[in-house]
Amino acid sequence: MALTIFILQLAVRILAFPLYLLNFLGLWNRICKKCFFPFFLVRFTATYNKQMASRKRELFSSLQEHASPSGELCLLELGCGTGANFQFYPPGCRVTCVDPNPNFEKFLIKSIAENRHVQFERFVVAAGENMHPLADGSMDAVVCTLVLCSVENQERILQEVRRVLRPGGAFYFLEHVAAEHSTWNYFWQQVLDPVWYLLFDGCNLTRESWKAVERAGFSKLQLQRIQAPLSIALVRPHIYGYAVK
Repeated sequence: MALTIFILQLAVRILAFPLYLLNFLGLWNRICKKCFFPFFLVRFTATYNKQMASRKRELFSSLQEHASPSGELCLLELGCGTGANFQFYPPGCRVTCVDPNPNFEKFLIKSIAENRHVQFERFVVAAGENMHPLADGSMDAVVCTLVLCSVENQERILQEVRRVLRPGGAFYFLEHVAAEHSTWNYFWQQVLDPVWYLLFDGCNLTRESWKAVERAGFSKLQLQRIQAPLSIALVRPHIYGYAVK
């Protein structure tokens, strides 16, 4: 099976040779981050939100329970992208956004204008592994959706999440993950993963992100595995839930 996967990966790489050439010349990263990926994400998240709206409403329904004693909810969205989650946040919450790609800002501003029920605080251009502009214990909740698939270091990200959360604060997550190893879906995830990673700005199809969340040291963890109702089978396996510091 490993040999079959290797041969198919090689065939896919040959078909994607122009993409690899652009990457070798140092051009693809700039094209992807500035042009292709932000515009792709706008279209993708609109479809994704329609297909996953009920799950997102269910997941974020308890956000207000983690507000500070004053009733104010300070929320950090990690890997905010285009601001696709704003519509699901409770009225009055104060949202800070972190993303390493500054090219998302213009799309974020549009999302803010369309979701006046939330109070936007600021957009911080930073990797989730190093959120030094954010103070320790400054957030009531951290939200992370479709992000752990593409970060460089999941363990470091989750350390930073725990650092910025106040005691009793919660980490909410919704992530696509690797399929069950015995399935054809996992087989094709492995075959297509190298090209997928390059095409979609570092996204990995075969990450078992639940393991990192389980090891992160939260005092309470609610985690469910589901098959999301998405048209692309490769990203149907999902985990979602929340963890309390």
